[in-house]
Amino acid sequence: MRHCGTKEIRTLRLTLRRFVPEDAPAMFRNWASDPEVTQYLTWPAHSSQAVTEWVIADWVSSYSNSKADFYQWAIVLRAQSEEPIGCISVVHTDDAISAVEIGYCLGRAWWRKGIVSEALSAVMDFFFAETDVQRVCARHDPANPHSGQVMRKCGMTYEGTLRRADRNNQGICDVSWYSILREERRVKQSVEQ
Repeated sequence: MRHCGTKEIRTLRLTLRRFVPEDAPAMFRNWASDPEVTQYLTWPAHSSQAVTEWVIADWVSSYSNSKADFYQWAIVLRAQSEEPIGCISVVHTDDAISAVEIGYCLGRAWWRKGIVSEALSAVMDFFFAETDVQRVCARHDPANPHSGQVMRKCGMTYEGTLRRADRNNQGICDVSWYSILREERRVKQSVEQ
């Protein structure tokens, strides 16, 4: 699979960019330390800003090591500051079938404003334009239906729910899967134009 790494993406309201070490205080404050934000995620809320600094240092190292298959974006509102309010990334890559799985989280203050849908849609467009990815997928705990709404809003197709097939901060859980294929995204875009 042809990869290109984390490149900046701009939308009407957002800039999706690489993290920098200076983002640690905002990341910790805006979402990483909030147990309500991380409730359905696979990583626990950060107990201190030092944890956030370590995570960002790891990401920055992956950028600087020219890892072409590393995709981790800070979500920034363009009309405000450069302060990140969430993140969106590739959490799993399957080169054999040219597929990526996307994960995302956003600070509570920015929920239900269409921000994650805008970011996910832009990331899908990025993969279909800049790489040879054929399938973009995402998953969520059915106890967190808002995440599934984001996926449907972006044109992803519900593929099914696997019972007790995943683990998150709630323990063992069901997992609902969604995907969109390259040709489906092309059709959706041509209908919108």
